Amino acid sequence: MKNFFNSRWGKLGSLLVLLVSVTFIISSCSDLINEPTVQDQTVTQDQGALTKDNPEIRAVIPIQERHTADLMKIPEVIGTAVGLTDDGKPCILVLTKTDIVANALAQGTASPLPDMLENVPVKIMVTGEIKTFKGRPGGGGVSHTAKQTAPISLGTSGGWHYDLANGYCCGGTLGSLVKIGSVQYIMSNYHVFESDIVSGGNGRVASNGDGILQPGLIDINCSAANGQDVATLVLKHSLPNSNVDVGVAQVISGMVKTDGSILEVGTLSANTVSASINQAVKKSGRTSGLTRSTISGLNATVSVSYENECAGGTAFTKTFTGQIVIANRRSGFLAAGDSGSLMVEDVTSNPRAVGLLFAGSNTSAIANPINQVLSFLGASMVGQ
Repeated sequence: MKNFFNSRWGKLGSLLVLLVSVTFIISSCSDLINEPTVQDQTVTQDQGALTKDNPEIRAVIPIQERHTADLMKIPEVIGTAVGLTDDGKPCILVLTKTDIVANALAQGTASPLPDMLENVPVKIMVTGEIKTFKGRPGGGGVSHTAKQTAPISLGTSGGWHYDLANGYCCGGTLGSLVKIGSVQYIMSNYHVFESDIVSGGNGRVASNGDGILQPGLIDINCSAANGQDVATLVLKHSLPNSNVDVGVAQVISGMVKTDGSILEVGTLSANTVSASINQAVKKSGRTSGLTRSTISGLNATVSVSYENECAGGTAFTKTFTGQIVIANRRSGFLAAGDSGSLMVEDVTSNPRAVGLLFAGSNTSAIANPINQVLSFLGASMVGQ
């Protein structure tokens, strides 16, 4: 989630809201666009992990996709995914605004959801209304919003140098370090780096070579003079046509630690790992700092509305498929301003990347699978 600050308020306060409004929608999974192969990157999965390649999970996915359209005709149903029942069996998750089964029983009517579909259990996941977040301080006693002495660590506040329009300034998280060939880039989201596509509120659009600030404007009273440019924007235009929300900026020499270390996480593995259900993960982000959670669903479909500039109008709505769902109770894992954070496995040293976080609700967070992101960029992680 990208973050906003009302420049008219100055030091009197801030308004922290989402750039994107996320809704789960009905859609069968579509093919990804043809993308370049990941360079110098090993995508691994742990033996026995419940990834999309696990035979039990793989068997459920086509059944989920076949029934999504009918399930979405049921009032209050807002999406589907593949997860596990309480006793650990692969199932079809039905994402809902309210507990429609309990509501039906309370009214003396039959459950609107089947218990089984083609011999696969069906389980309700109450996500609630998809809404904006308010930020909160970073965790672990480490500031993720302060201006750092260069070279900086990532997992920190940052954003486009000119992300100020309509009386607000915006920003997100400078998430991680990748390389394309031998050149290093900061990786975040499209909507953090390059989503200003109209010249309306600030008289300009995001362009190649624009500065990327640390901290973001939201943490320096909307004045770029209070921050520092640490990279220069390289437009990749991942949206609206690809299946990932990613943006990159080429590192300015001496401004970012070349080992790619992330606040409260440290250095990464150069390898990645596939997402799996119940996998323990963590992230380091601008607003909520270092947080931990578990993956609750795979192969999800989400619809995300994108603005055309900071606090601007709607530019387009993008439907993503094959996404990762992570538990986010009370926005405890991902909050406004954490967009662009890298999700990694929850291990002590050199964790492997799992996904790129970009959206969510106050019960569920959403991430692009990391191998899809790196394939789109033709990049690899900087790590050990």
